[in-house]
Amino acid sequence: MPEVYNDYFGQFGGRYVAEVLRTPLDELQAAFVEAMDDSRFSAEFDEMSATFTGRPTPMVHAANSSRELGGAEVFIKLEGLANTGAHKINNAVGQILLAGRMGKTRIIAETGAGQHGVATAAVCAKLGFECTVYMGEVDIARQKPNVFWMELFGAEVRPVASGSRTLKDAVNEALRDWAASYGDTHYLLGSALGPSPYPDMVREFQSVVGRESESQIDRMIIKAGLDLAALVACVGGGSNAIGFFSPFLDRETPRLIGVEAGGTGTGPGQHAARMGGLGRAGIVHGYKSLFLLDADGQVQDTHSVSAGLDYPGIGPQLAALGLSGRVEFNRATDREALQALQFFARNEGLIFALESAHAGAEAIKLAPQLPKTGAIVVNMSGRGDKDLFITAKELDPERWKAFLLAEAGQIPQDRGDGGSRKSRGRRMM
Repeated sequence: MPEVYNDYFGQFGGRYVAEVLRTPLDELQAAFVEAMDDSRFSAEFDEMSATFTGRPTPMVHAANSSRELGGAEVFIKLEGLANTGAHKINNAVGQILLAGRMGKTRIIAETGAGQHGVATAAVCAKLGFECTVYMGEVDIARQKPNVFWMELFGAEVRPVASGSRTLKDAVNEALRDWAASYGDTHYLLGSALGPSPYPDMVREFQSVVGRESESQIDRMIIKAGLDLAALVACVGGGSNAIGFFSPFLDRETPRLIGVEAGGTGTGPGQHAARMGGLGRAGIVHGYKSLFLLDADGQVQDTHSVSAGLDYPGIGPQLAALGLSGRVEFNRATDREALQALQFFARNEGLIFALESAHAGAEAIKLAPQLPKTGAIVVNMSGRGDKDLFITAKELDPERWKAFLLAEAGQIPQDRGDGGSRKSRGRRMM
């Protein structure tokens, strides 16, 4: 663990919050720094990672895909095999252990695609915390399976009807809750963004992905005589990317490539790509970074087929790394992500989450451009089970519609309560 944490990464980062949030952020900063210097905390995190999260996750050689693409060999880090189906649980475990150390009994979180919410709810169930998850109404509609799992774990899912009714609005509501309840509540922010110390904290808890990958790369790629050419990860806020890239940031190689949501075009509201000149410097959600802003400085609408990549800003460390040139940024369109999903399913028997499929799309484009002695590692940050209601509608619309209509005809009308129930939190001993 590094000895020094950063309020800023170049010009980005900081803590731009109302006075009421300064006390809980100061408390969190102190607890985080102390925990990172405590071998007992690290041991507790490692133990739970091994026995609950399911670490280490494997790295596989995508041999069939590599043969079909030509050029560099493609390898895939399977974070989708972690408990709850994505990398999000690494950060959830770390922050909830930290919250218990601070004496908190309630956890709140925001979620977009739902994976962070599911991970948070699962760890809360395991460790006995009351759990509330804020989720935009649009995301609730397109991520019903994850809503079901959150509620099954005992979390209360609170719909957010303001603004665009997506992730940025869920963050707003979670911050409001925390400002009024921080005495017994910890806000478990899910990505490497927000006011300090969240960008550092999330990176540290997600860096387990990079450290494992580094060891697996040595065994599977370097010892095989291949040249590690690039690491590729999708980027919304950036938690999976910064964790995956973390051990390599101070090196000149390999190439580090972040893939943003290209959506359906480059016009306002058609994508969620902040890098490459599309984003503007601004302060949103308590930190300074690059955001999709209009001429008046207001946050623009975004679009992506993946609910987890449509956030209008990017984590401050990734923004700084992009401007310095250490991390390259490209885009994958909705269509390219769906094609990548099909490609890896048919060639490797792997179902990428739509977010991760953006990284897969970049690997499909990049591999043929590199020599056969090269290797690309893609972080499959999540599994695609959660996206069934999106991908089936996109890839097999007629049969999916017929199935849903048949199912609807057999199910009684909802009573209106949505089936949601509040968790009965048990204080962690």
